[in-house]
Amino acid sequence: MSTLIPFLFENFTLSFLMLGLIASVISLLRQPRPITASAVVEALFSYFLLFSIGFSFFYNFVMHSFFGETAARFIGWEQSPFQFEVGTASLGYAVVGFLAFRGSFGLRLAAVVGPALFLLGAAGGHVYQMMMTQNYASGNAGVIFYTDIFIPMISFVLLWLHYRFTLESNRQDSSSALRDRADL
Repeated sequence: MSTLIPFLFENFTLSFLMLGLIASVISLLRQPRPITASAVVEALFSYFLLFSIGFSFFYNFVMHSFFGETAARFIGWEQSPFQFEVGTASLGYAVVGFLAFRGSFGLRLAAVVGPALFLLGAAGGHVYQMMMTQNYASGNAGVIFYTDIFIPMISFVLLWLHYRFTLESNRQDSSSALRDRADL
């Protein structure tokens, strides 16, 4: 247990991804049967946004803004005033993630694109640091590096699935409404 808690905090991106999956499963278990593919996508995407974007970026905000020395050491850097800027950017992404939890498609699109570009840019920075300075600190070359790549990939897949199922659902609703009008 003494190593599990530091692992969970140091690898917070993976921890929040797993918490989002657990919340999705709980949400789906509480839904009436049969569970549709659309409901599965909605549960996965909404809790992904809440945990992997909202809570994860809020945690990043707290660490970079209030515990900058610790965050810098974890990444293998020196403390810098830039830490606060990264923190406040993370706060912005967190707020959009929280709003997108039950938000519209457009809000969800914004909640995916900004953080995805930030994370992919961070992954590029990690690669540069590994190649140029041999920085293999766990906050630069560990789980954080891999989730900086996979979180955007997951978010775009979930966004596409959400769009696909929302579009299908809207088409079916429109067809039903047209049939209902024709019956009048």
